[in-house]
Amino acid sequence: MVILGTAGAGYLYYQHLNANIKKDDLNIGDEKDRAAESKANAAGQTPLNILLIGSDARDSEENQKLGGAKDTFNTAPRADVQMLLHLSADRSNMSVVSMPRDTLVDIPKCTDPDTGKVYGALTSTITNDSLGRGGPGCTVATWEKLTDIHIDHFMMIDFAGVVSMADAIGGVPVCVDANIYSKSSDGHGSGLKLKEGTTYVKGVQALQWLRTRYGFEDNTDIARAKAQHQYMNAMVRQLRENATLGNPGKLRRLAETATSALTVDEGLGSVAKLYDLSKELKKVPTKRITMTTMPWQYSSSSSGRVVPKPGDADKLFRLVRDDIALDGKDKKKSADTPASADPAAADDRIAVQVQNGTGSSTRAALTGRAHAVAELLVGKGFTEAVADSSVNSGVEKTVIRYPSADLEGDAQRVAKALGVPLSSVKKSTDVSGVTLVVGADWRSGTTYTAPAEDDKTPSSAQVINGSDKKQCMHVNPNYTW
Repeated sequence: MVILGTAGAGYLYYQHLNANIKKDDLNIGDEKDRAAESKANAAGQTPLNILLIGSDARDSEENQKLGGAKDTFNTAPRADVQMLLHLSADRSNMSVVSMPRDTLVDIPKCTDPDTGKVYGALTSTITNDSLGRGGPGCTVATWEKLTDIHIDHFMMIDFAGVVSMADAIGGVPVCVDANIYSKSSDGHGSGLKLKEGTTYVKGVQALQWLRTRYGFEDNTDIARAKAQHQYMNAMVRQLRENATLGNPGKLRRLAETATSALTVDEGLGSVAKLYDLSKELKKVPTKRITMTTMPWQYSSSSSGRVVPKPGDADKLFRLVRDDIALDGKDKKKSADTPASADPAAADDRIAVQVQNGTGSSTRAALTGRAHAVAELLVGKGFTEAVADSSVNSGVEKTVIRYPSADLEGDAQRVAKALGVPLSSVKKSTDVSGVTLVVGADWRSGTTYTAPAEDDKTPSSAQVINGSDKKQCMHVNPNYTW
């Protein structure tokens, strides 16, 4: 009777925890904008990509009290924190890429799963607006469109959730190099007030730390992202120390708090699934966790906004997409893509549009280049290859694009015929058929030589190692006390 009674109580508590978890659709964009699923490694293991979203929703009395700004009560939430967590296929390492909330991106068309409302696609729009266009599934769709990285899950937390999680683990240690008070004479700032050195923040202080912009370094969102990385690293270490079966009281409080704080996709929508994920994440030692910020540069068209830095951002996304550790400590892998399962048509049946992308910001496109390469393809048997006279802004590396999975094999066949690496064959909704863009790396000759490609994380990604306990935020001199 005791055994049965205990088992029954355990089952009821398990069901209670499951009921705590809020769920939403994973991706509410168009299927054509989805990234291809991650490929398994030689051992059959597959990487996991999880988008972490911090919502500024003011949809409850508690969230409103924490978030302030009474005039924004119950307005569309924004995704003020966005971090892509990549767990390697062999579970040896983990990479995290933050996107500054002030980044301008293209947001794809999204359909609200609850109301059926369709939000049209937007260009050059601040990234945190994506959450208010049907929910977290639109933020996921936006990341997939930008990075071409397939996202397997998302986890979203709001103001109240941040506060409760920090309390449940007993506080998170953070460091500042001077006394800080994030409050200016004109009302800017989170209200964070800390003494120089390390403080265990919990409750409202934890939320203030994550939201602080005015007071860290140059008062920008970039500095805020750095502070969030410091917090995340410290929280991971705290969770590892506290979430153990040897301390059932703390474990129970963590379970109750976490399940109440999170909104996840259906694939993570139960305690069992979250527990399985936690076991996978725990396989990675903290010294193999790498925090980065998406390389960025200021937008020329919008004051104070940023855009992905050409070259560096693409490279960082490629490293994650190809499951290459950002700490540079894994075994050398081929960055190439496996051959497609889609069979290619006969060469003389493959229609190829050839565009001239040999121009750059420093030199004009080479006249007639698209026509010359189209003739080269015709000579190799691709008799339906034609030069496209439309204007192309130019690309650094020659790339072959295709719009849908049924043309992937055709695109890869063209690449093989020209000696273009398969990693330069990309799915893109910007083209209607197989399209070869001749880049600045192939301005002459009939033989393509792929440029050497290293797998080193760009310095502009601002790398922070997960085991670094000496991280300390620099305080802006105008915000000290």
